[in-house]
Amino acid sequence: MNPTIELLKSHRSIRKFTDQRIPQELLVELVRAGQAAATSSHVQAYSVIHVKNPANREQIAELAGGQSYVATASDFLVFCADMKRPTEASERTGANVVRGMTEQLLVASIDAALMAQNGAIAAESEGLGICYIGGIRNNPQAISDLLKLPEHVYPVFGMCLGYPAHEPDIKPRLPVEAILKEDYYCDDSELVGAFDDTMQTYYSQRRGGNKDSTWSQNLSPLFDSKLRAHMREFLTQRGFEMK
Repeated sequence: MNPTIELLKSHRSIRKFTDQRIPQELLVELVRAGQAAATSSHVQAYSVIHVKNPANREQIAELAGGQSYVATASDFLVFCADMKRPTEASERTGANVVRGMTEQLLVASIDAALMAQNGAIAAESEGLGICYIGGIRNNPQAISDLLKLPEHVYPVFGMCLGYPAHEPDIKPRLPVEAILKEDYYCDDSELVGAFDDTMQTYYSQRRGGNKDSTWSQNLSPLFDSKLRAHMREFLTQRGFEMK
């Protein structure tokens, strides 16, 4: 395989970083690389907040569920879905802009995710480590207030960046046969069962902390206790009414 594919397949989340700082010029280049990602209709419906204030970093770490590496990584970015900029730009041309459509929420969220992943790959190509912080959505209103986000902008996730201080094992992925389906959707429960065995072995043997669990068992909190039921009301208040 070529080096790009090998890099993509070697991703792992980094939660321990050295004290080495990322040069500002490199950080800006990573953001530019992110901007080169595909974007729906060239809308570019995202903004990135580079959180530099140490006190704000500490507060976000706590709001995100006590994830200390938010404060200790070289840099921390918050990727926001931003429909403020494009709708206002369109309005200035005289367009009759309709806001709050579900499609707008999807476009902005997908744009932010694609932009962030481009940036993540660029960072890893420079020897940096990254860790996405979905815990931003635990307390999205407090995060929005802290970052002074206007209406029609919401924080999708954060990203820690820095030079890795550890090298965790690469976490296995579902077999490609479960993901790649030919012509029609088909049942993949047997493949999931086999993957549970793979993950149980991985968790029991991994460096830096093992446990007795499977992939399916690890999903339980996502559909049981970590539902983030506040998100619908929060998004509506942000101007994403999902009409």
